[in-house]
Order: sequence, then structure tokens, then C-alpha cells
Amino acid sequence: MTDEILTLKEVAEYLKLAEKTAYRLAAEGKLPGFKVGGSWRFKKVDIESWIHNQKAIHKNKRS
Repeated sequence: MTDEILTLKEVAEYLKLAEKTAYRLAAEGKLPGFKVGGSWRFKKVDIESWIHNQKAIHKNKRS
């Protein structure tokens, strides 16, 4: 099993976002993450699933 865990900085880089934006999305519950000792962490598979879901949502809005 490859449950790669990403930091906030890594997720921001992966999604091509500013760290502040990634933090805000996570804090608002819009980006799937969890806190460990006050720091945000993200499972890469959850982020990839979130991307897939976002694409589907936006595709349906265009239809």
C-alpha cells in the first residue's frame, strides 16, 4: 500500500496553488486533509480523488 502523505507545502505545489490558498481550502473543509500536531497533512490518494471529483462536478455544470 502506498499511502503517501503530503505536507501543506507539497499539496500547494502539486495543485499549483499558493500555500495560503491550500491552507484556506483545507481549513474550510474543501480540501481533504487532517491535522497532526497542528500541521496539515494530506493523503495523496485523497487529493487525487478530490481532483477527479472536481473535474466531474465542473463537467456536469457545463452540460
